[in-house]
Amino acid sequence: MDERTAPGEGRSGIALSSVVRFVDIAVDALAVAREEVDALNVYPVPDGDTGTNMYLTVVAARDAIRTALGEHADHPDDATDADGPLAALARGALLGARGNSGVILSEMLGAAARRIAAADPGERNAVVMSEALQEASTASYAAVGEPVEGTMLTVMRAAADAGTTAATDPGARSSDVLTAAAAAAREALGHTPEQLDVLAQAGVVDAGGRGVSVILDAAETVLTGRRPIAVTAPLGSHVIPVPHVEHAGDELSADGPAYEVMYLLDTGDDLAPRLRERLGELGDSVVVVGRDGLWNVHVHTDDVGATIEAGMEIGRPHRIRVTHFAEQIAAQTEPHQEHPAPLVGRRVVAVAAGPGLAKLFEEAGAEVVRGGPGRRPSTGELLEAITACGAREVVVLPNDEPTIRAALAAASTAEADHGAHGLRVAVIPTHTQVQGLAAVAVHEPGRAFDQDVTEMTATARHVRHGAVTIAARQAMTMAGPCEPGDALGVIAGDFAVVGDELGAVALIVLAHLLAAGGELVTIVSGVDGEGLAERATAWVEEFHPHVDVVVYDGGQERYPLLMSVE
Repeated sequence: MDERTAPGEGRSGIALSSVVRFVDIAVDALAVAREEVDALNVYPVPDGDTGTNMYLTVVAARDAIRTALGEHADHPDDATDADGPLAALARGALLGARGNSGVILSEMLGAAARRIAAADPGERNAVVMSEALQEASTASYAAVGEPVEGTMLTVMRAAADAGTTAATDPGARSSDVLTAAAAAAREALGHTPEQLDVLAQAGVVDAGGRGVSVILDAAETVLTGRRPIAVTAPLGSHVIPVPHVEHAGDELSADGPAYEVMYLLDTGDDLAPRLRERLGELGDSVVVVGRDGLWNVHVHTDDVGATIEAGMEIGRPHRIRVTHFAEQIAAQTEPHQEHPAPLVGRRVVAVAAGPGLAKLFEEAGAEVVRGGPGRRPSTGELLEAITACGAREVVVLPNDEPTIRAALAAASTAEADHGAHGLRVAVIPTHTQVQGLAAVAVHEPGRAFDQDVTEMTATARHVRHGAVTIAARQAMTMAGPCEPGDALGVIAGDFAVVGDELGAVALIVLAHLLAAGGELVTIVSGVDGEGLAERATAWVEEFHPHVDVVVYDGGQERYPLLMSVE
């Protein structure tokens, strides 16, 4: 980012010390804005941790580049190689990414770092910086199967476009590019409620977009010393606090196509956009990510043959995985140790949101990664669990919608690191803890791997799930407005009931879940759930005497009661 020439510069003349100062200031800025960004979080799920996830992602990037610099951490420009530390920053962001916003941000940071490292001698820094912003924007859109405007993607694209315009001036410097980009991001952020109805209803700007704006403001500060005034809403609008409540334990579970198809594809980088467009016509949940001729392809579809043929038209698909009921399969990977033990058997890696839930998964034979609201596992933690369990076949249960993306990132990283050895990993998109419990209950290591994963996926998908929680702030829900202290009922990932008392709301949720019948009700009691499980059990026994009820003490926070019907 520095226009001067220094020993530690990348090939472009952007000083490594400026990059290090940027991540330091970005960490500090996100630490200050963290609670504000968390409070803005209403889309895609009002789980109140977007700021936390973005902060932890940048912390991981900062720590990684400083570790790579070693003895030169305090004087980065004394380092003889800039590419290594920049690559470490990108990898650190990916491994430290938490939640959807963190993984998308890691793609932005990684793409920008790679462009800076790849700059040719003689390139103007303004051009390198503008192209780094454009590649960050492109990478963020590529990371999301169905991009939605009015989000952090929109804000980053506006910044990149403004930076590109600024760079066309022959006398422009990288500071001019970042100043223009940061200003455009603030303006785009203010317009996000005009693009996304849920933001307009809540009276807030997009949380992820605000985080991106904070980061770009930090970059501007590094080069100019100015600290821009943040924009939090369009002129004349009012920012309304949103509830710090989550779908973390019981999440979205919309019906979709019948199959998930995943494969690796050897093809030219310029052909990937064509494939992404074609897959969008064949299904949804499209993700096509990669670079340097190797791409990881994922889609939910009803037409498996056409999906595979779309890859064959532009390259060589391999390691093809097809799973019924929209199960997500990661590529084949294997950890490589200095003295690796033979990989044997099959293991399940499950994210647990409370001590009781952790015990349940452990008793079922799973390797447990601790998670839950406010402490979702990073990509690196999930990667470590996958590679350290010693199994040849691994099934991952994220049990939380925002953790699914981190799990997929962990799987793709393991693929990049150890793809030559044959470890098989399947990521089942369990959005809730109770879906994970249902899946692990039918896990059978003696079956063929694909069959086992299919059975687990089908079972999880057919679970009808709900929960109750307490609203911490004012917000608009599907059931109307709620106030702090109101009891909220979650049905299939949506806040569908607003009431005065948790027990009564829990019974309404149960009635909805049992309306289509069922054979087994699972109730998981959490913190502050005293008496709720007993009341719910008695209601089922009275009104649905032929339905079995199982009660567990999950110990999860924020959700006093989780419920499911199978």
